[in-house]
Amino acid sequence: MVRMVQKQTDLSIVKKPKIKLDVPTLLSEWSKTYNPNGKPDWSHIFPFYADDIIFQDSIQKIEGIDKFKAMCNRLTKRCKSLEMDIKNITRDDHVVFMEWKMTMSFRFFPKKPIFGSSRLTLNEDEKIIEQRDYYDLWGDIYDGVPIWRGIYRWFMRTFFG
Repeated sequence: MVRMVQKQTDLSIVKKPKIKLDVPTLLSEWSKTYNPNGKPDWSHIFPFYADDIIFQDSIQKIEGIDKFKAMCNRLTKRCKSLEMDIKNITRDDHVVFMEWKMTMSFRFFPKKPIFGSSRLTLNEDEKIIEQRDYYDLWGDIYDGVPIWRGIYRWFMRTFFG
């Protein structure tokens, strides 16, 4: 009598191969995220982020992949359109820098460009553990409002320039 035994594999311990986040991969994947004809879709880049991602920009600091996904989804709901043009990108060891121009429009406002940069820090598994975005949100917004543009630029030159 022959007895067959089925061996079960615990899929939670099977490691997926690392995908190196090199410059061509970053350009390819991040360029798919934003488009001029509709809303952004981040779903294909979420796997590049670590579960304990720390995201920070001029407005907020977010910790954890679930909160990061929720932030991205909120931005998708608020924007009528969102485009990103990556101007420059470089990687040195576990740090990536991107310079970009993001053009967004909300329900009642015309398209407005925001210029900035992002620093991505990668862990040993090539996952993004920290993303820090740098941009002048208020300056770029006020530049599009004729009365406020002059006041804001005068204020910045007088007190900080």
